[in-house]
Amino acid sequence: MRAMILAAGRGARMGELTDDLPKPLIVIDEKPLIEHQIERLRDAGFSEIVINVAYRGAQIREHLGTGQDLGVTIAYSQEPEGALDTGGGITAALNVLGENPFLVVNSDIWTDFDYSTLNEPILDAHIILVPNPEHNPNGDFALRDGAIATSGEKWTFAGIGVYRPELFEKRTQARFPLAPILREAAGYGRIGAELYKGLWVDVGTPQRLTTAKTYAAMQHKP
Repeated sequence: MRAMILAAGRGARMGELTDDLPKPLIVIDEKPLIEHQIERLRDAGFSEIVINVAYRGAQIREHLGTGQDLGVTIAYSQEPEGALDTGGGITAALNVLGENPFLVVNSDIWTDFDYSTLNEPILDAHIILVPNPEHNPNGDFALRDGAIATSGEKWTFAGIGVYRPELFEKRTQARFPLAPILREAAGYGRIGAELYKGLWVDVGTPQRLTTAKTYAAMQHKP
């Protein structure tokens, strides 16, 4: 199974930290965020990785290259200025991702989730949910019997999911988010899900970057 890392966004909420640097290259524990993701994917058995790039994408390409130094093979999906959002970015990369199901992860999450536990989905997709953080108290999706439900207590989408390409192939918009696609398919009972209660931080603001750095420091304590 191939893996895709979403890395095209501007990261505007990071303020001046991303004025001259793409958010995936912000350093935590002496390595850029995206490098940590690649290493975790590699260690989980993912050797072929697709990365979409737009904002300061040349810096990401220059830093990671072909992926050889990290023990993987990296292909890039170039997006226009302004990027294509999550759904559009995945759709634009289908020609690189291939015909089989694939894993997609956000570049800006800090987590100890074990990617090796993910298999090809029986349904159109299988996504990971987490307990609601302070910045998203109302959650995103309800969960019932291993699938996304249309009602019930909502949890937060972790930015981790395995998808069948058929979920995106008929999309005609160039730029669109992922969530509406998942909600549409969930209405037909087509999106599997599970709740993960381990370490997970959405590194979307300087404050949450500090939180991730704190967790990283704690991992080195004896």
